[in-house]
Amino acid sequence: MLLQLEQENARLRAQLESLLREGRRNQDRMRRLDAIERQLIAANSLSELVLLLLSQYRSAFGVEQVTLILIDPEQLLQKLLAEPGPSATPSRLCPTLLPAAKNLQALYGPELAPWMGRYQHQQHAALFHSPVIGIESVALLPLVRQGELVGSLHFGSRNPERYGASSGTEFLERFTGIVAVCMESALNRDRLRGISLTDGLTGVQNRRYFEQRCKIEVSQAKRHRLPLACMFLDVDRFKFVNDSYGHPTGDAVLRSVAGAIQAQLRLGDTVARYGGEEFVVTLPRTDQAGAREIAERIRRDIEAKRFQTQCGKAIQLTISIGLTMLDAEQICADHEAAASQLVAQADKALYQAKSGGRNRVEWLDFSV
Repeated sequence: MLLQLEQENARLRAQLESLLREGRRNQDRMRRLDAIERQLIAANSLSELVLLLLSQYRSAFGVEQVTLILIDPEQLLQKLLAEPGPSATPSRLCPTLLPAAKNLQALYGPELAPWMGRYQHQQHAALFHSPVIGIESVALLPLVRQGELVGSLHFGSRNPERYGASSGTEFLERFTGIVAVCMESALNRDRLRGISLTDGLTGVQNRRYFEQRCKIEVSQAKRHRLPLACMFLDVDRFKFVNDSYGHPTGDAVLRSVAGAIQAQLRLGDTVARYGGEEFVVTLPRTDQAGAREIAERIRRDIEAKRFQTQCGKAIQLTISIGLTMLDAEQICADHEAAASQLVAQADKALYQAKSGGRNRVEWLDFSV
């Protein structure tokens, strides 16, 4: 009898120690989770939030893979995540963007419930980075906002017991709920920031945005020792359009010109309305020949267009373009000063194009 009691006490002590260890693990897990949640809540942009989520969670909780899918039907997220800057998302930590939620809906079913269990290659490989090596258990977590599936978060672990069908999902469901809210908040902040940096009439970037972006482009050109071209454009005799056909026609012309300029640019180029009928463009990684080719395409396209007035009359317009370029050797330590010099030199080249008869492209070598 005494032996049985001693054995029972030993079993109970072992059980209690196991529960205490589990309690300490849960307490530590919640402490780390709380720290990450605070960082996510404080994120200033979508890029910063994604970076925190995909890097901090993985290191804090020791999982082998953390991946993210976001639904992006209007390609807004793609644009936001591609923006350069201190919080730009490294390519290795970029989420997968899908145009629709159909495939994710099938993954989670109508209840949009989390799924935890053993890794199944056929069903789960597409959710993780290739090659998927050593992943034994996974947690698949839907990101739901206002009843709508907006994304999917995935954890992969080498431990086959880490995520099981019987595992508690309360803290993960709470975490993904916070992630969804933070994502919506960051996206709204990015939208507001985008509105403040976009020209309301033409839809291209405004001067404020351009001045910030130009400094970044100058810095990157110096760091990677690559050329950076700048283009200043001005619609010829635009005052005549406003005076003869009215400001609504003038506004429509500016929108069409902005669209024509943007249509000739590459993904990494930037166009902004600088003021009035003036536009400015940065062409990173572009030498003189490449910049001239782009400028001439824009000039010919504008010349060939026919712009409709409010009274239905078709009018022809032209555009003058000034070009310059700096290389890494010409970039001083003060990137803001170098950016200002770049724009000023392109403006001088534009003045030469105007003085030379308009409807032309003029090149002016960059002078320090």
